Amino acid sequence: MASQPLSGDETGITLALRVKPRAGKSRVLGVRGDVVEVAVAGAPVDGAANEELVRTLSDFFDVGVRAVRIVSGATSRNKRVRVDGVRLADAEARLARIG
Repeated sequence: MASQPLSGDETGITLALRVKPRAGKSRVLGVRGDVVEVAVAGAPVDGAANEELVRTLSDFFDVGVRAVRIVSGATSRNKRVRVDGVRLADAEARLARIG
């Protein structure tokens, strides 16, 4: 994984994630070391956890689901995800609010 959990450019951000499937509730847990941890209620079967991850991140960053895409790690708990339409400073502020 990357040494920093977030990077950004003029069109959006890229996040290094660790996903925890089969959680009781889908939510962004916060920055833990070099990753952003995200709990998802979906099971890692037939893409259900990935679909829930995309919905959770789109809600968290207040963008449409089409703005969120998994860049790498589709079958792993460790993923890189791109979120278009979000500034790096805004993403860092949202993550700082949850701890």
